[in-house]
Formats: sequence, structure tokens, C-alpha cells
Amino acid sequence: MIIGLTGSLAAGKGVVSNFLKENGFVYLSLSDELREIAKERKIELTRNNLQDLGNKLREEYGSGVLAEKVLNKIKNQEYKKAIVDGIRNPAEINVLRKIKNFSLISVDAPREMRFKRLIERNRESDPKTLEDFVKVDDRDKGVGETQTGQAVAECISQANYNLVNSRSLEEMHEKVRKLYLDIKRKIPRPSWDEYFIEIAKKVSARSTCLRRKYGAVIVKDNIIVSTGYNGSARGLENCIDKGTCKREEMNIPSGERYELCEGVHAEQNAIINGAPERMKDSKIYIAGSEADGNDANANPCKLCDRAIRNAQIKEEIYQDKDNGKIIRKLL
Repeated sequence: MIIGLTGSLAAGKGVVSNFLKENGFVYLSLSDELREIAKERKIELTRNNLQDLGNKLREEYGSGVLAEKVLNKIKNQEYKKAIVDGIRNPAEINVLRKIKNFSLISVDAPREMRFKRLIERNRESDPKTLEDFVKVDDRDKGVGETQTGQAVAECISQANYNLVNSRSLEEMHEKVRKLYLDIKRKIPRPSWDEYFIEIAKKVSARSTCLRRKYGAVIVKDNIIVSTGYNGSARGLENCIDKGTCKREEMNIPSGERYELCEGVHAEQNAIINGAPERMKDSKIYIAGSEADGNDANANPCKLCDRAIRNAQIKEEIYQDKDNGKIIRKLL
């Protein structure tokens, strides 16, 4: 479950993020990404400077640039529960909606109430007068901004859930609790394909290959028959223990010079590990990742495809690494 957070200045977004952190969510922030870039460029961390820098980055690298940075963290770290704070441009929402089960929450409150809270929290970078606050708030909402600028008002309009924080802190806590339960209830159970693909990904983590990690799960009547991952044959030294890969050293692509590698593919290991009589009319799910952690296309090689056919497995199923779609190949 990935939850995005947007809303007006000093509306109380911290109440939502604190609740979610207490419930096991990892906190990520587009504003923190921006601050890191500002520090690298030795830019003073004032609100106006950060707004200017954010606009400049969106103009130069695309309006979703900060969200792309956070999205990569979510994918690389395989976060299952995370909150993404500081969303200020609709393009950032578009990037994050690529994540399955992403929900956007907005938080708002009357302007006078927000200014009072801002004064009470007394942050050095905050405006000190109502007039200055209105100027900053208007810019944050999108007044006078270009398409690549701040646009919180538009982000609020695109939220799946809207919270109004206009009363007591206790009431806001209760609103957040009820909303969280509502979001959890609406998340659908994974399909059988999604379920077994995720298991194949977990199996792949056992791989001993330094270049690519693959996992395979053979299933019949939605019951797992066997699993396998790619790695050296029993009794042979594996790449992880050696710390080297012959293919890497010789710059030889996968699929060439089979005699160089002492490994067995995930699909072959899954077939070897299963009972032959259970293989007939079963399915094989395959998942993989590159050395850098990014997903890899997991369609079987020619040798594995032949082994799968000989085992009388009726279907190969894997996931497209670019769009996440399930690909099925009937045999």
C-alpha cells in the first residue's frame, strides 16, 4: 500500500504521516529529495528558494522528476507500505499512480486557522505575517505558476480522499484512523497470477548468480508443485562465493557459451525438484531481476522452453518488466 499526501500549507499533513509511520509505513518526501539537491548545489534552504528550485527541476527534467526519484526508491527497496509526502504538481501524481494500490490523500483547513497553526509551530522559514502567508499560500496553490510550477490546488482536486482538519487534534486522529481502515478494506486480494508471480520473485532471491536472479514456481490447480532458482549445480562453487562471474570477466552475453557457466536455470531446477507425475498440465510462473535490482523480462530461454515442454507443463507465465502486464504462453 503506497499513500501519497498533498494539501495546503500548515493544514496538518503531519498528523496523517505520523499515524501511518506508527502503522509501519516508510516515510518518503518529495520535499526531502528537493532539499538534498539544494544542499548539493549549496542553495540556502528557504521556502522561496526551494519553490524556485523545484520549478527549475521540473522545467529541465520533466514535471514528475522528484516523484520518479521516490518511485525508484520504492521499487529498489521493495517497499510494500510507504507514504509519499510533499506532492505539489499533478505530474507527480501521474508518476505515482503507476504503483498498484496507490491512493492520494489531501489535507486542508481554513486559511486563517492554518496561519494560526503556522505561527504556533514557529519554523524559521515560515512567513510571519498574514499578508506574507497569503502570498506563499497562493503560490503553493498555483496562482501565477506555470505548468511545471506549484499546483497544490489541482493536486487536492485529484485526491482519492479529502480530509478537512478544522477541529480538534483528537477528531483529526479519528478521521485518519477511519480513513486508513477504509483504504485497507478497498485494496483487492491479489489474483492467482499476481500471487504466484510474487512467490517467484521471492524464490529468485535465493539465486547465486551475480548477473541476474530468476525464480520459477510450478503450479497445478493453484497448488505449488515445486520451486527453483538459478544457481550453480550441486557440488560446484557458485558465483557469490567466488565473487566473480566468468561472463562478466569475458563480456559474453547471456545465452552464449553455455560451457562457461556452471549454473542451472530456475525453470530447470523447478522441474528437477518436482515429481514428474505432477508436472502434466501444470503452469510455470517465472520472475527475475537484473544485478542492479531492476526487473528483468523472465521469458524462458530455448533450452528451458524445451525442458518445460518435455515436462508436459501447459503454460508459461511471466510479467512484462516495463508495464507489469502478465504474459501467458500456451504450450
